[in-house]
Amino acid sequence: MKRAILGAFANHMTAPDLRWMPDEGFTISRLRIELLSGLTVALALVPEAVAFAFVAGVHPLVGLYAAFLVGLITALIGGRPGMISGATGALAVVMVALVAQHGVEYLFATVVLMGLLQIFFGAMHWGKFIRLVPHPVMLGFVNGLAIVIFLAQLTQFKVPGTVVSDGHGMTGGEWLTGMPMMLMLILVGCTMAIIWVTPRITKVIPAPLAGIGIVAAVVIAFGLDVPRVGDLASIQGGLPTWHIPTVPLNWETFQIILPYAVILAAIGLIESLLTLNLVGEMTNKRGGASQECIAQGIANTVTGFFGGMGGCAMIGQSMINVKSGGRTRIAGIAAAIFLLLFIVAGSSVIELIPLAALVGVMFMVVIGTFAWNSLLILRRVPKMDAFVIILVTVVTVYSDLAVAVVVGVIVSALAYAWNNARRIHAIERSSSTSEGAKVYEIQGPLFFGSSDGFIELFNVTDDPKEVIVDFAQSRVVDQSALQAIEAVAAKYEEAEKRIQLRHLSRDCHQLLTTAGHLMIDSDDDPDYEVAVDYQVRTGILGGH
Repeated sequence: MKRAILGAFANHMTAPDLRWMPDEGFTISRLRIELLSGLTVALALVPEAVAFAFVAGVHPLVGLYAAFLVGLITALIGGRPGMISGATGALAVVMVALVAQHGVEYLFATVVLMGLLQIFFGAMHWGKFIRLVPHPVMLGFVNGLAIVIFLAQLTQFKVPGTVVSDGHGMTGGEWLTGMPMMLMLILVGCTMAIIWVTPRITKVIPAPLAGIGIVAAVVIAFGLDVPRVGDLASIQGGLPTWHIPTVPLNWETFQIILPYAVILAAIGLIESLLTLNLVGEMTNKRGGASQECIAQGIANTVTGFFGGMGGCAMIGQSMINVKSGGRTRIAGIAAAIFLLLFIVAGSSVIELIPLAALVGVMFMVVIGTFAWNSLLILRRVPKMDAFVIILVTVVTVYSDLAVAVVVGVIVSALAYAWNNARRIHAIERSSSTSEGAKVYEIQGPLFFGSSDGFIELFNVTDDPKEVIVDFAQSRVVDQSALQAIEAVAAKYEEAEKRIQLRHLSRDCHQLLTTAGHLMIDSDDDPDYEVAVDYQVRTGILGGH
């Protein structure tokens, strides 16, 4: 039995595509683009990793190590080249309560368990369920994330050292005023202008990198007094070292970390898979969901043993990478290696970079990420879809991504179920094959939402002794449908009348046979060339 299970599992697995350049040929030009794109991403990763570490209530190096390890591993074995992963705010806001109550060692243990859960989800191919996310939810997710990224940058307009974490994000702090604020705004505007102009002049250097480099050179050359990366925190450190979380290995610890691990695993995979889809649309790539789940899981498991806070895909950094020309695994690998070099050897230089330049880059990411066309189509799409777009956007901003996506999917599913429930109706006619019999031709699916409407279609009192229910234009879907059929049959049975089912497709036939409803065990023709009538056995599901 064990061998059979393992064999079936092995047959279900597919070999991942781990080529560094699966579609692009190796050329010096391509390598240059990938390396420069990786450098741009690494520069933008620094302040975000530090900020998210502050949100989670841990040392900045814990966030930087996570950005390096998660970014490197997912770049090597992830489901889609071009994606960038690292420490994210969506995970940080969940971690802060755990760190505050139990300490950072419990966080490391939680990250390990989070990774193991993600590996399991990937091995079970549960990543495919991301297909159930409707397009309006995707639009709301993109718009919400763009707003969140924008709001996160506003803290850089406050006096460094005055911003604190409230458990939900960075808050408090004194706003810059006077000349410092004016200088900050001018530098942000200049960075955005450089990024906009550069592609029209040359594509040798990624536009975001040009913006960061030029503005940083001006600030350093003229000694302008503006907030810099070093004002957030020192990023100097050594190589991450192997570290087994020092927590008691007992049931109590497991009870503490399991709820957090499940939430973190879910949030991480939802954000990663939605980012995977978004990057796929931009690069015309498909697939890789299960592989991405496994890669995220391995990355987080390893990170937990090296003192990192864990992470997932980052939509902002992924957009920077893709729009800078990054299309292969080399860009993500380069970004991670550059980030490690910043920590180990280049901290003194990186800490001189003005935050305004990085804020300008992120503002351009916001402009490029926000689905502006969604504002134009709100009046053209169904009202429910427009409502879902707005709802997911708002919930993403005021709660978190996982809640927003779940809410959006549930609302979309309920709307779909309601619309289908309203479709159920019947065409009544006399039978052409059984003299004196009445036929109800059911139109629309029979499921939990339409079961009550189905029961109301029949006029038991006035119907003849023989009634045929024709399902040629319908489908029997679930247990509620079976219950409805049995309830109708019971009513006709009490009235001493006979009811039969006709034109059941093979899947409907199987569902009814499994429930024990059919008196005759024979196959119906799925093309309806031959009509087989089925009697109904009542009392199977225990009445009402």
